[in-house]
Amino acid sequence: MMGQMEVLELGRNAIITGLLVVAPMLVAGLVTGLIVSILLAATQIQEFTLTFIPKILVMTAAAILFGPWMLRMLMGFALSVLSRLTQVGR
Repeated sequence: MMGQMEVLELGRNAIITGLLVVAPMLVAGLVTGLIVSILLAATQIQEFTLTFIPKILVMTAAAILFGPWMLRMLMGFALSVLSRLTQVGR
């Protein structure tokens, strides 16, 4: 049976892994949104829907670029959880 500390550590690792996996796409979207917003403010364009297309394109490119790394992170976490499951059954 898993103790309270092991469950908390598993939850902590799940949160950290989740944050690390989504970080590249979030940072790419944040930087793109900031740049587009500055350009819109400098040109005094009042159309805020123009930020969505560049964000979608950049976040898709980030997902393609960082996809293998993100998959490795998720697979590593899944393997660690599955290995702990086999230890719990003993």
